[in-house]
Amino acid sequence: MRSLTCLLALAALLPGLSVPALAAGDCSAGPGTARVLEVDPAGLEVGLKHFPQTLDLAEGEFVLTFDDGPSAGTTPMVLKALAAGCVRATFFLVGTRAAESPALVKRILAEGHGIGYHSQTHPMTLADLPYDKAVRDIERGIASVDRAAYGNVTASPRFPFFRFPGFGSSPQLLAYVASRKMGVFGADLWASDWNAMTPDAELDLVLTRMEHAGRGIVLFHDTRLQTARMVPALLKAMKERGYRVVHVVPRGPATAGTSP
Repeated sequence: MRSLTCLLALAALLPGLSVPALAAGDCSAGPGTARVLEVDPAGLEVGLKHFPQTLDLAEGEFVLTFDDGPSAGTTPMVLKALAAGCVRATFFLVGTRAAESPALVKRILAEGHGIGYHSQTHPMTLADLPYDKAVRDIERGIASVDRAAYGNVTASPRFPFFRFPGFGSSPQLLAYVASRKMGVFGADLWASDWNAMTPDAELDLVLTRMEHAGRGIVLFHDTRLQTARMVPALLKAMKERGYRVVHVVPRGPATAGTSP
């Protein structure tokens, strides 16, 4: 009953999220979502691997993020594990992949997860492209994700978070993203899942890095099969170690559960 009460309270904070989506499981497979952290996207640049500051997290608190999806072969596995553990994450989506799998984008949103942009084509990196070409790739990615999520494109991005592919930014591109009212996510630690390894090896690596960091934004890739297979064990281990998951949402009337 206590778990259900916590889930109901969380549902009130997340716009467009139904109570059944949160209360479907008993959270025995994971740590649940301990709290919702509201942030102002304006000027937001977080992640100690790339910026001087990160999110205001307490010891043992982690934000789970996934890049490069959605992928029809692996993202559903990640979503299933997150649902079983009552955990909310943030998915930074590539425009071309979102256009290929709009139903998955809608599912990510419907299940209460956050969405951010990760460019249209995931160049390595945007900073290595001519400025105008990089901006076009950013804007096309915004349009593709918004169209997949909502069926249309508006003048302003529907989601206020962005992560640079390969973390390749420049002062000019950071200023451009800020001008579009989007905050930028880096990471505090990552799974290094771009390298081939077994799910068990990845789990050991991530837990070691979590223990060393103590808190932070964690980067995974939901396009990687080894990661998709590893997530259930990770959530179980986080629960056993007393780690807490924090879900990040943009600050505003809607996130506070009030009328716009």
